[in-house]
Amino acid sequence: MRMLEDGKISSRQLTIMTVLYILGSAVLIMPGPLATVAKRDAWIAAILAMVIGVLSITLIHALGRRFPGLTLMAYTELLLGKWLGKAVMLLFILAFPYLIASLTLNNIGDFLTTQMMPETPIEAIYVVVMIVVVAGARLGLETMARSSEIFFPWVLLLFSILVLFVVPNAKLENILPVLEDGVGPAIRASLPFAGFPFMEGVTVLMIYPMVNRPENNGKSLITGIVVGGLALIVTTALCILVLGYDQTARLTFPSYGLAKKISVGQFLERIEVMLAIIWMTTIVFRLTFLFYVSAIGLAYVFGLREYRFLLLPLAMCNIVFALVLIPTSSTLYELIPVWGTYAPFFGILFPLFLLIIAGFRKKIVQ
Repeated sequence: MRMLEDGKISSRQLTIMTVLYILGSAVLIMPGPLATVAKRDAWIAAILAMVIGVLSITLIHALGRRFPGLTLMAYTELLLGKWLGKAVMLLFILAFPYLIASLTLNNIGDFLTTQMMPETPIEAIYVVVMIVVVAGARLGLETMARSSEIFFPWVLLLFSILVLFVVPNAKLENILPVLEDGVGPAIRASLPFAGFPFMEGVTVLMIYPMVNRPENNGKSLITGIVVGGLALIVTTALCILVLGYDQTARLTFPSYGLAKKISVGQFLERIEVMLAIIWMTTIVFRLTFLFYVSAIGLAYVFGLREYRFLLLPLAMCNIVFALVLIPTSSTLYELIPVWGTYAPFFGILFPLFLLIIAGFRKKIVQ
């Protein structure tokens, strides 16, 4: 198999990268739409979303384990033939990781222009962010993995401090009665967030051969999904406990509103910047990873030896897509329910289809 990069990462680094990727946009956005549908039971919906995500990861890992040493691009071409395989991968890259990258960039611009820098043109924010992302993607997977190891302890520390300071403001009555309207609303609320961010793990198949101990890939992915999922569950539960489900549902970024509630002896206040640091660190990493896999995927499809010269034109297109696809915050919230039916096509049906084809043709690559 032609490799576009010789870098290797460890199983531990894969776990940390998965955690940061899962937190990404979701830690800021997820509680609101969950509370809109599931109300007081939003935290239960978050648990269900994580469980569905873990199940989808087992399917994704089964596909990766069947083709050790090959990327998703390589064995799609192997199973479907050269031209059909390349066409399918081109559709996958543009319609999933690259589309998610555009949506993620929009999340960054929307948050900064509404919460922190309202007078700054969103286009300027997009350009600055994409400069950082392109620089990170050019350095390659090893650099991203090592950077994740540096930032992860700080993200963990700041998140722990945030939880510690918010818990005294929690009111248990805000989540009672549990399942007042039955389990149906919690299930309906969980489906979009099973796709975002959990089913996006299929993109990791594009870097599977770059892990130095591929036999641990499944364990690393599931551990990352569970750790990241637990952080999202805790965040959602705290939003309901402190803000109440009605206020959580009204806020565009409820976890940022949650952080504003921190007040310790009228001395330690307005430290929501901690959440902003957590979110900016994780979402920029998420965007860089999506951009990286999109670039190496397109380079493979078109038979290129190098992916880095694609980064600048892809960045320019990404800025345009972020502006056109999601012109307002309300558009993004309208998209979230649709994502519950869109993401499974790539996160479940696509790997399942390849597994069925592999079983039918009995082509197991050793």
